Amino acid sequence: MTTQYGIRPTMKDVAARARVGLKTVSRVVNDEPGVTPETAERVRSAITELGFRRNDSARMLRKGRTASVGLLLEDLGDPFYSVLSRGVEEVARSNGSLLFTGASAEDPQRERELALAFCARRVDGLVVVPAGDDHRYLLPELAAGTAVVFVDRPAERIGADSVLSDNAGGAREGTGHLVRQGHRRIGFLGDLPQIHTAAERLRGFREAMAAAGLPVAPGQVSMGPTDPASVAAALDRLTGGPRPVTALLTGNNRITLEVLRRLPALPYRPALVGFDDLELAELLVPGLTVVAQDPAGLGRTAAELLFRRLDGDAGPPRSVRLPTRLIPRGSGET
Repeated sequence: MTTQYGIRPTMKDVAARARVGLKTVSRVVNDEPGVTPETAERVRSAITELGFRRNDSARMLRKGRTASVGLLLEDLGDPFYSVLSRGVEEVARSNGSLLFTGASAEDPQRERELALAFCARRVDGLVVVPAGDDHRYLLPELAAGTAVVFVDRPAERIGADSVLSDNAGGAREGTGHLVRQGHRRIGFLGDLPQIHTAAERLRGFREAMAAAGLPVAPGQVSMGPTDPASVAAALDRLTGGPRPVTALLTGNNRITLEVLRRLPALPYRPALVGFDDLELAELLVPGLTVVAQDPAGLGRTAAELLFRRLDGDAGPPRSVRLPTRLIPRGSGET
């Protein structure tokens, strides 16, 4: 048999192979009564031989749902987002839905293109880690009945459900921990300041320093890109000069990893607390002290909110904030 890629067998092909009518094939495919066992077996054999698959998309559309949801992340390769994705997928699967995933790479235009592409494919809802600062492009989709929940960062310029970590509270706790270890000149190394999570973590850092009566000089804070060269340059500024910092709070896992790579080359080892946990962090020497988020919880909670909306919840937009927790392992206790 010659395979023609991209051409799927139809119920008409199955009916011709089994020598029955289309209605008979439909009854067998949909497990409906009215077909003799012998005829049903002949139809099933034809289905197997031809590789026929029922068009569930068309069937679900007739019911008004596609049993699919879209997840829009920043970076598919980031361990934080891979765990968040698993949390969303667990809930989607338990609700009988498939999950489609895409990455914006922190590009607002890419975010918009992907979100609208998912909507064009008639997903029932979207879980979005936003990159942009204007989500009004989703208003027609919301009006058409597409459920949307934002996770990790809130929506901008529209009302929508959001599930966030307590970023400011976590940064306050991490900074306060360094203060309690005796540090007075603490540095903060963060992501781009326009990113909601980065701004909130910087706010928490400043609040903890103010609560301790400690000034924050401009040279103690560095916000910017998280590529290796940029992080290395920022680390050199914070740890160099006449008044280097004695401790660091790093704003996310990418920054923390780059700092860990650079520590052996520094003239001294500052105390370190990282925001976000890392796999094998406890195996480092000393172990890495972190402010841990709950990415799986973020994903599950966002997906549960999404399916609640799909089940008819028409209440006002709600914001859920999940706590973080400090895990001391040694690097922040020096």
